[in-house]
Amino acid sequence: MKLIVGLGNPGTKYENTRHNAGFMVIDECAEMMGIELKDTKYKGVYGSAIVDGEKVFLLKPLTYMNLSGECVRPFMDYFKIDIEDVVIIFDDMDLSVGQIRLRQKGGHGGHNGIKSLNAHLGTNEFKRIRIGVERPEPGVSVVNHVLGTFRAEERDLLTQAVKKASEACRYWLQNDFPNVMNHYN
Repeated sequence: MKLIVGLGNPGTKYENTRHNAGFMVIDECAEMMGIELKDTKYKGVYGSAIVDGEKVFLLKPLTYMNLSGECVRPFMDYFKIDIEDVVIIFDDMDLSVGQIRLRQKGGHGGHNGIKSLNAHLGTNEFKRIRIGVERPEPGVSVVNHVLGTFRAEERDLLTQAVKKASEACRYWLQNDFPNVMNHYN
C-alpha cells in the first residue's frame, strides 16, 4: 500500500499558484493512474485504486499548506499506512522552475507545510519530491511569490516537471525509492 500526498491550498483562488505544485502533481497522477479524487476524510480529498498490483492512495490535504500534518497523520493512522510507504510532493524555492528533486529525508527548509508534517509525523524521515518554483524576484515577498501564479514563460517547464514527478510516483510503485531517485534526479 502506497500513499502519495501533494501539498497545496484548497480553492480556486490558489488553483494555479506556485504553492500548489503538489496538488498539480496529484492531479496528473490521478489522470495517469485512473484514480478519481472524490472521497473525503480527515480534512483531505483522496482517491484510491490498485495500480500495477499495488493499492495506491492519492491525497490532497484541504487544511491549507501550513496545517498539512493535521490531515496526513490521521489519514495514515486510519488506513494503517507506514511512513516508509508515503511520499510527499511540494514546491521548493531552492530549485528552478522545471527541476524536481527526490530525497528520502530532509529538513523543512523553511517550508511551513513540511514543518507541519514533521510535527505531526514526529520525524523528517519521509520520502519527498520537491518541485522547483524558484526564489522571488527582488522586491517580491516570499508570500506573494508562492501564492502567485507561474509566468507564461515558466508554464512549459512546470508542465514538464509535473509530468516527470508523476512518472516518478508511478515508477515508485514497482521500485525501491533509491532506484527511483537514481532514475529521476
